[in-house]
Amino acid sequence: MRSHLEDIIAKSRLMTLLQPVLDLVEGRVTGYEALSRGPSNSPLHAPQAMFRAAEHHGLLAELDWACARVALKTFARLNLPGRLFVNLSPGSLLDPSFSPSAMLAALADAGLSSGQVVFEITEQSAALDYGDLRQAASLFRAEGIEVAIDDLGEGFSSLRLWSELKPAFVKIDKHFISGIHQDPHKIQFVRSIRQLAEGAHSCVIAEGVENTSELAVLKDLGIRYAQGYLIGRPSPVPIRLLPRDVEACLQSGTVSVFPMAQARDSLQASADRLVASAPAVSPKTPSQEVLDLLMQHPELHAVAVVDQGVPVGIIHRPALLDRFISLYGRELHGRKPCRDMMDADPLIVDKATRMTELSELVVKKGKAAFTQGFIITSEGRYLGLGSGFDLMREVTEMQIVAARYANPLSGLPGNVPIQEHLERLLANGQTFVTAYFDLDQFKPYNDVYGFRRGDDIIQLLARILRESCNPELDFVGHIGGDDFVVLFQSLDWEIRCHGLLARFDRECQAFFSPEHVADGGYRSEDRRGVMAFHALVTLSIGAVLVDPAHFHQYQEVARAASEAKRMAKRIDGSSLFIDQRRMPFGRKLASEEPVPEADCA
Repeated sequence: MRSHLEDIIAKSRLMTLLQPVLDLVEGRVTGYEALSRGPSNSPLHAPQAMFRAAEHHGLLAELDWACARVALKTFARLNLPGRLFVNLSPGSLLDPSFSPSAMLAALADAGLSSGQVVFEITEQSAALDYGDLRQAASLFRAEGIEVAIDDLGEGFSSLRLWSELKPAFVKIDKHFISGIHQDPHKIQFVRSIRQLAEGAHSCVIAEGVENTSELAVLKDLGIRYAQGYLIGRPSPVPIRLLPRDVEACLQSGTVSVFPMAQARDSLQASADRLVASAPAVSPKTPSQEVLDLLMQHPELHAVAVVDQGVPVGIIHRPALLDRFISLYGRELHGRKPCRDMMDADPLIVDKATRMTELSELVVKKGKAAFTQGFIITSEGRYLGLGSGFDLMREVTEMQIVAARYANPLSGLPGNVPIQEHLERLLANGQTFVTAYFDLDQFKPYNDVYGFRRGDDIIQLLARILRESCNPELDFVGHIGGDDFVVLFQSLDWEIRCHGLLARFDRECQAFFSPEHVADGGYRSEDRRGVMAFHALVTLSIGAVLVDPAHFHQYQEVARAASEAKRMAKRIDGSSLFIDQRRMPFGRKLASEEPVPEADCA
């Protein structure tokens, strides 16, 4: 195998495939990555096998050199635009044969300039000499040859490599791009990398783009460059012009609907937020000294008993005071070791314990753990005390914050994500439709059937909205109570609205008794306490076309949508009111998408 590999290197029996790199801002191919293959009839044809064999036989630098020379000549022969990204291992970059002068000579031989080449470095070894790599990269950079970091996020050392090499380009591993339009965590990762790159003066290249949904999200995240099968597959003669679906995606003004984390759950916070630093005592400490300590610190609800850093019990203030206020209590208990008075089975939790788990532990432990507190440790050693009151306050505050992001009843995005998406639409200058949904006659229903059944109707409406909208174009949010909003980019938004009105009226009947359905309503007290007849629950929609000529801030959109909703509620039964004042072409919008089956009801 070694002799076969040496023959491949010596005779340059290599083939270069080139994969285009897309500039999302300019909308054109801005360069190509060179991908080498062995002879087609060789067991070393696949790059993984060839480079693995080269590393095994100590020929990696020689193979990298051979691949680079063939890639340079192929790129020059095809007269391709932009830059050529050439893959190198860190060891090859440090090899004496890879000197800047040798590379300049190879470039001159191929008829290329130094500014046309970028070395793409992949971290492959845990034992890297970052100082030597930094110096080598600086020498090439001085000659006009830039450096890129490949597969960011794949290895543990890639951020260190980024910091040391200060590359012009950073490539995000395809794992974080695949399915990014459905994964809020990947979106956050890519957004964070983009922000880091801006501060480090690096350009981000997203690898592995395979569909227009992924490309649209990357465009909206502000990623400048991308490559993948959607844009162009590796080929001996790569594309120069973009595929039509890629061009259409880049030219579209549509704003992507980012997925929201299912568990944007505030209770994912940890117990370390509850730690209150408090003095501890040893098991042998006289009880009188513990009493004195509590008197000196009136804010303490308890004192932890710690043996060589490990908590073994807790002494609660009320229990200790009860002992000492009794007749002759001081004489009886003052000199006794405090271990005789401690609770030897306290609730002890690590600082990493999640709030949800901690809340369950406190409930299981009983009233004492809530009123008298618990001990918090770090890797088994005493850290401080926590109180049930602080736990309740923290959980309450976090639930309020969480509700702003996701409505706990419907699971739909709350007010903060609604505002964020609306502002993205406005900033993009995109024309869209804001539809405000509100239930009519909902209070009488709650009065007659109860709030639990009312919640069932709200969840029904949430489900119908989710199923009737295009998840990649239309943003569905839950403002609160029985108020919802949809930010439509679907061209057939009006057809969808009429369809979901009909579906709501049909499916909502299951939540009423047959008698009330037959009568069309029921009698109950109105807001003034007078018995009156109330119709069945219906749905009102107020729709406003939002275009950049009339709207600039989300408050303006909110006011217009609220007014449209009020007009809709004046119409009997389930209804759609469209604000015609700013609808110069809104009614002309024709559907270019298949309407969901539910919409046709």
